[in-house]
Amino acid sequence: MKAFIIDRYSKNEPMRLGEVPEPALRDDEILIQVHAAGLNLLDSKIKSGELKRILPYRMPLVLGHDVAGVVTRVGPRVRQFKVGDEVYSRPRDHRIGAFAEFVAVNENDVAPKPGNITMEEAASLPLVSLTAWQALVERANLQAGQKIFIQAGSGGVGTFAIQLSKQIGATVATTTSSANVDLVKSLGADTVIDYKNEDFGKVLRNYDVVLHSQDAGALEKSLRVLKPGGTLISISGPPDPASATSIGAPWLVRLIVRLLSAGVRRRAKRRSLRYSFLFMRANGQQLREIGRLVEAGAVRPVIDRTFAFESANEALAYVESGRSKGKVVLKVK
Repeated sequence: MKAFIIDRYSKNEPMRLGEVPEPALRDDEILIQVHAAGLNLLDSKIKSGELKRILPYRMPLVLGHDVAGVVTRVGPRVRQFKVGDEVYSRPRDHRIGAFAEFVAVNENDVAPKPGNITMEEAASLPLVSLTAWQALVERANLQAGQKIFIQAGSGGVGTFAIQLSKQIGATVATTTSSANVDLVKSLGADTVIDYKNEDFGKVLRNYDVVLHSQDAGALEKSLRVLKPGGTLISISGPPDPASATSIGAPWLVRLIVRLLSAGVRRRAKRRSLRYSFLFMRANGQQLREIGRLVEAGAVRPVIDRTFAFESANEALAYVESGRSKGKVVLKVK
């Protein structure tokens, strides 16, 4: 099958389009013919080697954490799916590989594709929607009537997190550029801050939850946005000891993580705040819940651009540029 391959960690070396064998199917996996694949900054970080201490991969490697397609084969222990089913998924770590014609995925990481959206729209959802769900529903336990600040509201995670927060009944503030104000308002944002002209740290106060996805400066200001007892969940760092333990990181990595996050954890505790870092995980059951919201019209995919499969390197470069609004997707079939 055709696939985009990396042979070594490299920031500048492009992925190589080549032929690889179809993935070997384990007893509890399904083989998906890839119709569309979403791109994420996570793919770029793995490719560059930025995460190799935490998520080490054997080379050669096929990247790709978002897939939508059709089931073509099932393992003998599979019970939830059959050949011909349309599905979408975020394959679990160490079983990624959506930048290819076929990918093997554990059945517990898969859900039926929402019937009212295209394959490309479905492929845009898994990683960002699971990140938002696990941050806001699982970790923060966001409730109706609470206030949440979502950084980078026009990004992939931000566009979904705004919609999910509004569906829960929360009041939402977000940051974006002036060009994307109408977009985030259309998704439900109540307060929109143009980060080029305003400082959210001087505007926002007494928030219950912050979803942090930016740099260390934004992290520090976000602590001051929260009221006592509030929760800050980061998806951009620094990782905390609990997150390192959850992915089975080696003891040395856990020690490094403890040291890197000591400062922010100490400052959060001083303000009676809760800080946690989220390593999102594959979860087919949560994708089923998200699919029901999509089919009900409560949330919708937001796609910036769709690229042809052969243009995967160009698409990844576009994601890395930080200019995309919502998600970037490859049309594979």
